[in-house]
Amino acid sequence: MTYRFLIFLSTRWAILLNLHVEMFRVNNVEDILQILIVFAVESLELDFALLYPERHVLLRILPVLVVLATSSEKDSESLYKRVKINRLINIFKNDPVIPAFPDLHLSPAAILKELSIYFQKFAAQARLLTLPAPHELPPREAQEYQRHYLIINHIGAIRAEHDDFTIRFASSMNQLLLLKSTENPDIEWCKDVKGNMYDMVVEGFQLLSRWTARIWEQCAWKFSRPCKDVISLESHETSSFSDYEKVVRHNYSAEERKALVELVSYIKSIGSMMQQCDTLVADALWETIHAEVQDFVQNTLATMLRTTFRKKKEISRILSDMRTLSADWMANRSKSESEAQSMQRGEESKVNFFFPRPVAPTATQVHCLQFLIYEVVSGGNLRKPGGLFGNSASEIPINDLKQLETFFYKLSFFLHIFDYTATVATLTDLGFLWFREFYLETSRVIQFPIECSLPWMLVDYVLESQNAGLIESALFPLDIYNDSAQHALVTLKQRFLYDEIEAEVDHCFDIFVSKLCDSIFTHYKSWAAREMLDSSFLFAIDNGEKYSVQPIRFNALLKITRVKLLGRTIDLRSLVAQRMNKIFRENLEFLFDRFESQDLCAILELEKLMDVLKVTHELLSKDLLIDSFSLMLNEMQENLSLVSFSSRLASQIWSEMQNDFLPNFILCNTTQRFVRLSKVPSVPVQKPSVPHAKPNFYFGTQDLNSAHQSFARLHSGFFGLTHMFSIARLLGSRSLPWLIRALLDHISNKIAVLEPMISGLQEALPRSIGLLPFDGGVAGCMRSINENLNWEAKSELRLEVLHGIKEIGSVLYLISLLDIVLRELDITHFMQTAPWLGIIPGVDGQIFHSQDGESPIVSLFKSATSAAVSNPGNPNGMSYYTMSKQAEAADLLYRSNLNTGSVLEYALAFTSAALDKYCSKWSAAPKTGFVDITTSKDFYRIYSGLQIGYLEESAQSPSNNHELLGDSVAWGGCTIVYLLGQQLQFELFDFSYQVLNIAEAEDGTFVQTHKNSHYMQGWESLIEAMKKARRLNNHVFSMLKARCPLEDKTACAIKQSGAPLHRVKFENTVSAFETLPQKGAVN
Repeated sequence: MTYRFLIFLSTRWAILLNLHVEMFRVNNVEDILQILIVFAVESLELDFALLYPERHVLLRILPVLVVLATSSEKDSESLYKRVKINRLINIFKNDPVIPAFPDLHLSPAAILKELSIYFQKFAAQARLLTLPAPHELPPREAQEYQRHYLIINHIGAIRAEHDDFTIRFASSMNQLLLLKSTENPDIEWCKDVKGNMYDMVVEGFQLLSRWTARIWEQCAWKFSRPCKDVISLESHETSSFSDYEKVVRHNYSAEERKALVELVSYIKSIGSMMQQCDTLVADALWETIHAEVQDFVQNTLATMLRTTFRKKKEISRILSDMRTLSADWMANRSKSESEAQSMQRGEESKVNFFFPRPVAPTATQVHCLQFLIYEVVSGGNLRKPGGLFGNSASEIPINDLKQLETFFYKLSFFLHIFDYTATVATLTDLGFLWFREFYLETSRVIQFPIECSLPWMLVDYVLESQNAGLIESALFPLDIYNDSAQHALVTLKQRFLYDEIEAEVDHCFDIFVSKLCDSIFTHYKSWAAREMLDSSFLFAIDNGEKYSVQPIRFNALLKITRVKLLGRTIDLRSLVAQRMNKIFRENLEFLFDRFESQDLCAILELEKLMDVLKVTHELLSKDLLIDSFSLMLNEMQENLSLVSFSSRLASQIWSEMQNDFLPNFILCNTTQRFVRLSKVPSVPVQKPSVPHAKPNFYFGTQDLNSAHQSFARLHSGFFGLTHMFSIARLLGSRSLPWLIRALLDHISNKIAVLEPMISGLQEALPRSIGLLPFDGGVAGCMRSINENLNWEAKSELRLEVLHGIKEIGSVLYLISLLDIVLRELDITHFMQTAPWLGIIPGVDGQIFHSQDGESPIVSLFKSATSAAVSNPGNPNGMSYYTMSKQAEAADLLYRSNLNTGSVLEYALAFTSAALDKYCSKWSAAPKTGFVDITTSKDFYRIYSGLQIGYLEESAQSPSNNHELLGDSVAWGGCTIVYLLGQQLQFELFDFSYQVLNIAEAEDGTFVQTHKNSHYMQGWESLIEAMKKARRLNNHVFSMLKARCPLEDKTACAIKQSGAPLHRVKFENTVSAFETLPQKGAVN
């Protein structure tokens, strides 16, 4: 047994050779072969095969039948008398490649050439053996065949067929439903509607068969002609690619994939549409078939019996048998006996009418009718010349022969319509696109990469191409896996194949959901970013089209809740929602990480990115149920607790201010902006590297990223009012107070740190410092100042004090910017809520109520509640009562937020309270009761010395000191001086002010007495710097007087007589000191 099996495996065409030996032992086998060949040739030429598998079977068996029939020892040439050889050549030429198995193809020319070696008689057929195999086709002929095989060349006509058939099929279904809902419909109308439905079903089968055959044939053509120029497609070695990659992965262009996806979607959609109406059309189909059969056997055959076959007893007997076998006399209105009597009398009977009955013939009846029709046509003569229904040597009239032929092929259609569901499943089965077992064996690998799988290639193309017309077809290629799994389990009965399919589907679907969500997120993100682009910018540019976003109907996919894969039902909408929640959180995490790796100036970019993400969430929420944006934002900011006020963003902003912004940014009072120091700090700030992500984590696409980032770059080199608006909007009313408190605590801590340093500077000063000598001029004044300020050994300490005062000034200026922002936001909030609260703003900040009693919103809901409760037909009266209570709560809540205070005034009061602890050290009371003009221990003296030294150094090297400190020193120093009540002393005894007074009083000849122009230029620079400093100080003092008037707190610091009143306390003002913190206050 083993020996015979080995012989079988080692011998090619062993089955066919054994069949040839055994076959010709049977009598008349040559006639049977010729009949089969005639049937196959006629069926292929006249396109009588309803389904594509029948046509492929005929194409596969025809070359083998020709070889067997030609190899007959009795009459090998008789075949070509019945079938001309040109007809065979034309058939083989029209189909040089035939699908055999999912991953294998056959070539009739190759089969004939190979069999000629084993069948010597057939080797003499030179014309058949000269047919070229697919790989032997000349380039010109190959191009012609390619136009036939490639779907891309026919997709236009297929698209038109699909649209036309869909419309007509839906119209027929509507007519059928209307017929079912009509009582006692007209018989003729009923027959027309059901007949039209039958024709539409047959046409649908033919369309599906033709389209699926095109996919089979294109695959066979691709398998026969693998891609040769793989190097141009990928930057790899050609040898690194397997044969399967060459015939599948690199053998389909983008346009060919698009056409294939489109055709697959057409097949699946038409098949689904026909499958869904299976039970609706069943009665109509059976009634139509019943009518066709009964009309033929009761009327057509009756006419033939009376006319053509009246005197032919044998044929008459066969026709009578056909009528006996298939006639439904129960449905006939007349009686069969009366018909028989009329035939005996020789009278011409009228056409029989029968009731419609949904009773189709059985498959046995159909086969018997086909056999009996063939018996009538052939008369039992297997060697009848001509075709199966040829008229040569036949006594049957042409008209009768045509009727028999038409009904013969109709019977073939009936068999497929009987098994409606199985036929639709067969015609829409595209599982062959997955199988690749032959190439796995030849490549000696367990499995190919997923990129080589044709179903996944189609899905991936839809997602990557972003084609608006194909995105709704993204799920159709996944149905190929269902077909292949069905084929593996039911037809092949191979569990291991199903396991391979299942593993690939699991992997593919995960990637599909991930890519689909990325595509959806990118589309909606781009849409949001495009909507938020400035309209004037789009109007000004020439190529605004590149910022446009192509509309894609993702909402159709987002509505799908049931996707069937391998017998499981998957909720795609739920999976996409879960993935979207994760993507939004990842995007928020990325934005925070990106901000944490940049300086505070990036807050504006962060706000823009957050706004775009929020709009993206709003757009997507219209089509998908996902978590609220505020919930995700609070979750990523670790701010979900009701008692948590320090969010992640607030903590990062404060950390950035403390570690980088306050030490390394300087204020420009003129532009109201902070800019970074040009000098690199001695201790660089440690920050993580800036993370990078895909464009959809920014603004969607590269073009939109460039557009929005060009706006962000305009604000990336400074920090100003726009950035403070961003901070206020991002932190909101929950985290912003925490940041303000942190800034105020920083002021308090800085003052505590400065106290020992200032004490050190006080110790270095002489006990008394008088007025500068007026007769010495500017030069003499400067010499006197340098002699009094003996701080050469304390240069580092002096610089630290300046930096500390600068940070205090920077914080106060930040709070002043924040105060401007909050006032604007409060005004906006007031304008939005005032109409509902019945409030009218008056002059000087006064607020009037438009009506006495309750506010409009409360009155509105109370009246609605009373109307709803009084109406007995309203079942939701309690809900109105609840809304009325909520309106009262909202009224109370919003009224309490109308009288908001000033953040700047609060900050100044806090700073004043922090300074109370050091008042005795920095502001000593005069012993004589008069203003002591020689004191050197008050803070204003310290600050005056720091300022004159700072200005002198700035005049000598303008690009050094001022760039290190900026205008924040003036804000910090003047604020402390003002809050200590030393403004008047500072303005009277400040060194720079005295120098300016002397310089203004000096004669103009002072400049001419010095021949050294550089020296003169230096004094002029110093005088100019002093003037600028005086103007800045006056600006700061005027702001402080307006926002924190000391008259309410300390009255006048100096009487008109000159005697000081050292910080005599009076009642605090409501605006500035109402919420003054008690911690550390001095009573």
